[in-house]
Amino acid sequence: MELYLLCFFAFLAGFIDSIVGGGGLVQIPAFFVLYPQLSVPNVISTNRLASAVGTGVAAINYARNISIPWRTVLFAAAGAIPMSYLGATVQSLLPSEVLKPIILVLIVGIAVYTYRKKDFGQSDLLRIQPEQVKWVALGIGATLGFYNGFVGPGTGSLLVFGFVSGIGYSFLRASAVSKVVNVIADVSSLVFFLINKHVLFYLAIPMMICNVAGSYTGSRMAVLRGNAFVRKVFLVVVGGIVIRFAWDVLQL
Repeated sequence: MELYLLCFFAFLAGFIDSIVGGGGLVQIPAFFVLYPQLSVPNVISTNRLASAVGTGVAAINYARNISIPWRTVLFAAAGAIPMSYLGATVQSLLPSEVLKPIILVLIVGIAVYTYRKKDFGQSDLLRIQPEQVKWVALGIGATLGFYNGFVGPGTGSLLVFGFVSGIGYSFLRASAVSKVVNVIADVSSLVFFLINKHVLFYLAIPMMICNVAGSYTGSRMAVLRGNAFVRKVFLVVVGGIVIRFAWDVLQL
């Protein structure tokens, strides 16, 4: 029964994550509840393998239907990979609870801004000069790479917001870019987990199949239904992130 439920949540997480990110908010808590006897590295690494493959399928699906600015992807990934490692290092020295109240306020601001700006992210409209895009992408990747290593939840959704607000991409194109950046960052961390044999393949493989199915369904729906649909899902997911962080802050 636990495995069936885990696979259901893997499908749901893949569906949500393929559209605007944030699938980890569904899959990780479910994993801990269903398998409380597992260690944190086992849960994180097993989930990471399943979600990385699912995200890869979503990225391929987007690439087939949307023109992806690969230079933006490369610069964002170049910033994300080292800063994610740095964030994880700092997290081991400084409790993430120090920043969680500040992050909560920022995410509430993001939700309110996106809700009030009805035309936000509905089309590509560069906010900066074309020659500045790569450097802004590097900054977005570095900032959210650090956040990913330091705190984690909602990184994909915040990447989408960063590419929409910082560069001026539509929600659909920002989702496509963030998926590729996510895959690159996930693969780099997976190397560590696989070398240290943390991945539980008997759980990772069925999760992966369901996550791939959810990712394919979600990315197809995003492409077919367009930016207005992605914006609505983004607001729902950001609302979930707000609730998650509010709960964490109240526990401090």
